[in-house]
Amino acid sequence: MTEPRIPDLAGALLRREHPAVGVWNRLEGRPRTTGFDRALRAEIRDPLWLLARQWQLGEFRGTDGGSPVTATYSVTASPPTRFRPGDGPAGPLPTDRPLETVAERRPLPFAFGTEPISFDLRLSLGRRWLKLVAGSAVRDRRDVAGEYVHDYPIALPGPSAPATAHPEVWAATQAVAGRRMDGYLLYQHVKGGGHASDGISGLQRKDRDALDALGLRLTGWFDDLIDQPGAESAWDPRRLEHRFAVSAPAPDGERVLTAPEYPGGELDWHAFSVGGGSLGGTAAAPAALNRTVFPAPVRFSGMPLPRWWAVEDGRTNFAAVTPDSTDLARLIFLEFALVFGNDWYQLPCDLPAGTLAKVQGLAVTDVFGERRWITPAAAGSERQWSMYTLDGDAGLLLPPGTPKVATGPALEEVTLVRDESANLVWGIEQTVRMASGEGRAGDEVAAESLAFRRRVHPPGTVTDPHAPIAYELMGSVPENWIPFVPVHVPGDNRTVQLQRATMPSEVDGTPVRPRTALLREGLDAGNSYHVNEEEVPRAGTRLTVAYNRTRTKTGRVAVWLSVRRDAGRGERSSGLRFDDLVETPEWPARTRPPAGSAPSTVTRATALHEKLSICLDH
Repeated sequence: MTEPRIPDLAGALLRREHPAVGVWNRLEGRPRTTGFDRALRAEIRDPLWLLARQWQLGEFRGTDGGSPVTATYSVTASPPTRFRPGDGPAGPLPTDRPLETVAERRPLPFAFGTEPISFDLRLSLGRRWLKLVAGSAVRDRRDVAGEYVHDYPIALPGPSAPATAHPEVWAATQAVAGRRMDGYLLYQHVKGGGHASDGISGLQRKDRDALDALGLRLTGWFDDLIDQPGAESAWDPRRLEHRFAVSAPAPDGERVLTAPEYPGGELDWHAFSVGGGSLGGTAAAPAALNRTVFPAPVRFSGMPLPRWWAVEDGRTNFAAVTPDSTDLARLIFLEFALVFGNDWYQLPCDLPAGTLAKVQGLAVTDVFGERRWITPAAAGSERQWSMYTLDGDAGLLLPPGTPKVATGPALEEVTLVRDESANLVWGIEQTVRMASGEGRAGDEVAAESLAFRRRVHPPGTVTDPHAPIAYELMGSVPENWIPFVPVHVPGDNRTVQLQRATMPSEVDGTPVRPRTALLREGLDAGNSYHVNEEEVPRAGTRLTVAYNRTRTKTGRVAVWLSVRRDAGRGERSSGLRFDDLVETPEWPARTRPPAGSAPSTVTRATALHEKLSICLDH
């Protein structure tokens, strides 16, 4: 049966005379389930369905743009030539060692107060000096070596010295005392302007000249063995990080870059920011590098492919990342990876390490032969975020560092933690440098020192009357826990800083001093030590001192002592309590007084009156 012809189609549609002829409709899917698992499987139906799926995703839609074929750029590169540690004076940047060495190196400690330490380095210097004397042309070399051992001896500590509290240190000191030479004393004498032959009798003029020349060789050898800073170090003990600046020559003067918060370890471009001022550099035109290269599309693991039927790499699943609505960093990263991932190209550009590079111009030629001049994304804007660049148009710094550094065992390790119960910050000395040079667990060293003081100052006997409980003004903490109390910044009633304090010893009441150079900052000079409160968050801060060793590109070995800062492991509780009732040794637990005796309320007579408060360290 044939359908009748409709002469007036417009009128029929308006009057709806023929329901078989519908109005404009939109084809929409009607979901039958709440999940999209079957739809996302992209099941294959027939070739026409495949073509419709490709049309739906826009694979047949062309773009009015061409892919880049060649790119020509011009890059200027200038090496950093000046270095300034913290607020110290600026000087030339050494070119024979990595920048990590210059920025991280710290002076070697050879004494804590009047107590000599680092006997490993002292003995190494003495052995080196005796070896130089033995290989020289000085007459009576054996007698001369004996005089040096006599004039620069390894002194045996007294019976009450702190070194005698540790059996290993005491045994090692006894083995070398009077038999070996303290080379550091001679090193100090020569560096202070003296001569190596001073104090040696019966020498001819030529022998004295030979010994003086050997003294200069000894100081030069030790200075090359371990790098040490000059007058100023880049370590900021108040902020617990390194601060330094470098500068490179520029046509209009010099370009200064600062590293205000370098924790130590790996030094890369993101540790620097554009700084102001001058480091005393000179103006110079940097060398230009002009190259024409072939751009290559950026590829990364988990990158979405442009075609629907291409199988992607499943090792990286960006769909598993669930950022919050306020997590802008993750949202930007996901948008770059999932939406604009195939819009980026990379250009090869080889630059030597230790240069400050800046792109002067970039021209791109596409497949249609059109040539375009590419300007920076931040051009014309005062504040705009960009990746792999410093502030403004300073360019990118490739630090003159080293790819691999061998780090030795920790000589000192300090953890700064918060104790909310005691309202204090504790500097816990986890690893302590012994006088013999090696590191040892801080709690073991503190226990040995406490036992030694108890032998030197035995506790007195408790006299009658006794009571089953005793009143204790304040408890005790391990001696490797150094307190930091909150105090106001001078001239400011709101800002708080942390000041190093001391706890009295539970044996004789003498102040317990730190055993690490990190916490002894300014102690030997009689100065107080302050740390900014924001440097100790709730997670804590961990500081580690260790030797580092690496090789430069010329093969030179560089060794330096450095501090590295890492995040802590949360808050700690010292167990410090005040106004506490404790059981006396004569009254064990669950023991009642004899029948008929009156209850006693006598407080403990041996409570230490020195423990009334925590003393500030001045």
